Amino acid sequence: MNFDFRFYFSLFLRRLPFMLAIVLVCSGFGLAMAINAAPTFSSSARLLIEEAQIEVGGTNGVNADQELRLTRERLLTRANLIDIANEFAVFENMRDMSPDEVYNEMLENTSILLTGGRNQVALMTISFEARTGRIAANVVNEYLTIVQDDSTASNSQQIEDTLAFFQREVDRLSGDLELQSARIVAFKAENANALPDDLDFRMSRQAQLLERLERISRERATIENRRADFVRLFEATGQIGQNDRGPTLSPKQQQLAQLELELQNARSVYSDTNPKVVLLVNQVEQLRNSIARNAPDDAETTFQSPQNAMLEIQLAEFEDSIRLLDEEAAEVGAALEQLDASIRATAANAIALAGLERDFENMQQRYNGANAELDKARLAQEVVVANQGQKLAIIESPNVPQDPSGPNRPRIAAVGVGLGLALAAGLFAILEIMNRTIRRPEEIESRFNVTPIATIPYMESRKQRRFRLGFLALVLLVVLIGVPLLLWYIDTTYMPLDVMLAKIINRLGL
Repeated sequence: MNFDFRFYFSLFLRRLPFMLAIVLVCSGFGLAMAINAAPTFSSSARLLIEEAQIEVGGTNGVNADQELRLTRERLLTRANLIDIANEFAVFENMRDMSPDEVYNEMLENTSILLTGGRNQVALMTISFEARTGRIAANVVNEYLTIVQDDSTASNSQQIEDTLAFFQREVDRLSGDLELQSARIVAFKAENANALPDDLDFRMSRQAQLLERLERISRERATIENRRADFVRLFEATGQIGQNDRGPTLSPKQQQLAQLELELQNARSVYSDTNPKVVLLVNQVEQLRNSIARNAPDDAETTFQSPQNAMLEIQLAEFEDSIRLLDEEAAEVGAALEQLDASIRATAANAIALAGLERDFENMQQRYNGANAELDKARLAQEVVVANQGQKLAIIESPNVPQDPSGPNRPRIAAVGVGLGLALAAGLFAILEIMNRTIRRPEEIESRFNVTPIATIPYMESRKQRRFRLGFLALVLLVVLIGVPLLLWYIDTTYMPLDVMLAKIINRLGL
């Protein structure tokens, strides 16, 4: 459907008085607010974050941008804004304002702009708009005082909290180290004979004892062999050796003694299966049998009582030597059992001791780290006390403005006119949307889907046309004159238009 300019223009002329009245009312309110609005004065100050002159690593928790944001949030608290408003009587009608209204008005009149970024200086611009220049400057000065005091107190508190935390941590870890050290000492004392430190010595000692035990076994076997040889010699000859009183043995007995002595020497060198040892054993046996068969012929070689006494003495010496060797072997065996038990327990003790020492080393590392952080916190505290750390610095102090900074009266008036035009256009559109009557042939076709054969327009006479245009002109004249006069009358006799508009807005909750 094509746009019918003449139709909509006729509708515009028909509704023009209502639309013009809306524009005039809104413009009147906007003009009244622009004229009656009280002048405002704005004062501002600028701050920046100065880098620390002495850097202390690990003590600054936030960077410059974060510090400024935190400062802004701490400044714009409800308590701060209400206290400042009461102290400097920022608003004329504060007695009639609730704390919420005071807080919201202070927030609305306060402007805090943060600028900065990577490789840029972090700046904060604080501005306040008030009814007088002195009040604006006083409020901004109070803002600066709060910001600087809060920044100093915040830095000091942060350092003190850090210092107290690491001091507690150092004390706790020191106690843990002492306790763990006592555990290690107690464990070493309890397992003094089975620690991995002297394992090589104990294994070397075990090898020495094993070698000693083997030597004792050999010596015992040698003594037993000698004792057996002495007994066999005495049984065969009746003598245990030769003396200076002359020979008492027969030639065969002397030969037997000589062969047994050779056999004893051979056994100390060779094993029993050696051919030489076997030969000597056979010769000794044959000679013994021969002596036994000829015993009546050798009656002169019977045992003598002195020889028996000497045999008993010699056998007692052999028994004492064997007993001493057995006692020594028992002692060596007991020592070997202790060493073996300690060596077997060393592996488990090594694992347990390694765990205790590993825990001690971990605690030592944490203690060293906490002690280092404690030293940094102490140094940071000294830096803050000397005022050499990161801090807020004022680069532009607030001044008392002489000329008002607002309001922007042309802008307020333009907003009123623009709002009136928007409402008028909206009224026109709403009326057109809500009007469902049929006024043109095109609407018949679109509504009923039929095409009329012919349409007869309303034929207006010249007199009727002049009357309609005259009435429209009269209505427009009444609107152009009456609406401004009505607004002027309300503003001067009943209530200022800006006050009325403020009450309407408050009543609507806007």
